[in-house]
Amino acid sequence: MRQFNFAVIFIFCLALVFFSIENTEVTTVVILPGIQIKIAIAVALFIAAGLGATLAWFFSLWTRLQQQVILNQKSAQIQELNSKIEKYQLEIQSLKRSALPPASDLHLPQEQILA
Repeated sequence: MRQFNFAVIFIFCLALVFFSIENTEVTTVVILPGIQIKIAIAVALFIAAGLGATLAWFFSLWTRLQQQVILNQKSAQIQELNSKIEKYQLEIQSLKRSALPPASDLHLPQEQILA
């Protein structure tokens, strides 16, 4: 997968370089009404690509952070449920012990055994 990503990025950068070699004309870029700058088309493209890559990276970081928070919540939930299971298993064992008397306490008269 890394090789595929590298190939895609390499092809994109190569296309960007060829585009910048061919497009060296100066153009006016309007940032806000009243704010204009004159730069080469290639420079504008590099800036736009850099901003796009930065925004994509921040979005990726934000998504990973959200996934990590969800994973931590799920992990805490699992630990809580496991502790409840252990508690209920101990409770069931104690109820079983108190409900049935031990076999040694059951002394039947000899006549009832033979009948």
